[in-house]
Amino acid sequence: MKIQDVLFLLVLTFLIYKRNSKLSLIFGLGALVLSIPLFYLQIFFTAQHLVYYAVAFIFLSIVFNLAKYKSAKSNSNKRNEA
Repeated sequence: MKIQDVLFLLVLTFLIYKRNSKLSLIFGLGALVLSIPLFYLQIFFTAQHLVYYAVAFIFLSIVFNLAKYKSAKSNSNKRNEA
């Protein structure tokens, strides 16, 4: 396991702990932006891993948003029944 993988797991753990979809999306877009110059410089291994990390961060953001939407929808249904 390389240092970038360990760093990714630490950041992913932090984002899961915070449960902030906006922060997760920012990290995902940041990883994509960082991968662009690496592809240009033909450092493909690191750039490809940054793209994988970006996908994971963006997927995490989607999951957080869906969970927030589901809980908001169930709360609104409970208020309508009362």
